[in-house]
Amino acid sequence: MHSNPLETVMSVDFKAKQLEFAAYIRDPENNPPPADVQPQRMAMYRELFFNNIDSFLSANFPVLRTLLNSKQWFELGQDFFAKHASQSPHFSEIPEEFLDYLQNERDSADDFPFMLELAHYEWVEMALSISKETVPANPPNSDNLSYQRIRLSPLAWPLAYQYPVHKISPAFLPVTAPDLATFLIVYRDLHDEVNFIEITPLTYRLLEIIQEHEEMPTMDCLKQVAEESNHPNPEMIMTGGQAILKELVEKTVITLVDLGRPE
Repeated sequence: MHSNPLETVMSVDFKAKQLEFAAYIRDPENNPPPADVQPQRMAMYRELFFNNIDSFLSANFPVLRTLLNSKQWFELGQDFFAKHASQSPHFSEIPEEFLDYLQNERDSADDFPFMLELAHYEWVEMALSISKETVPANPPNSDNLSYQRIRLSPLAWPLAYQYPVHKISPAFLPVTAPDLATFLIVYRDLHDEVNFIEITPLTYRLLEIIQEHEEMPTMDCLKQVAEESNHPNPEMIMTGGQAILKELVEKTVITLVDLGRPE
């Protein structure tokens, strides 16, 4: 079967025109507009595309937006729009693409040192709020966790940051990372509200163990934390850990797999 030469030429020309159009839309400073399209129309297309991206970034990174003036925010959005080749066609995944850009393509000495971590924290809030995962309420008779098997809710994410991202605001802009890292658990509750709890490094490690060994018995999780910590009084770790887990069960950060003491 022979191809039509005219169709081949038209296909190539169309692809070339697409690339020319997209290059100008992305970065009009460094790419000429298509010669056969009116400049006013290209400006309208460009504004429409960019404003869509800008509105998604503003909605999903509200704290970061408040830290930058209009010129800085526009330049950040423009740099992302010009440099980053998104892997997803879905607008809902633009925030994740923006994180990828900040981590791998952004290069500006003027940026806040915490910008990537703050953006990640804000993305987590958004991702949990729209997640299709659901978590049932734990049964009311969950006071004694000693013989329960537990797991971390898919709507609860333990996070570790160099900067206290949950405190950053226009009134608090740390220049250097503090000596101690910040540990958080961000979770969506039964009312579909996203909340966070600041936790200790030991609690963070406990949640890591629960994540690594799904459905592990409670006492085994606590014993591992006690052994790793080399605490002079491991019983204190065990008792304190049970109290922490009880609180996290009530918040459905931790979910119970089965009930009852084994025979």
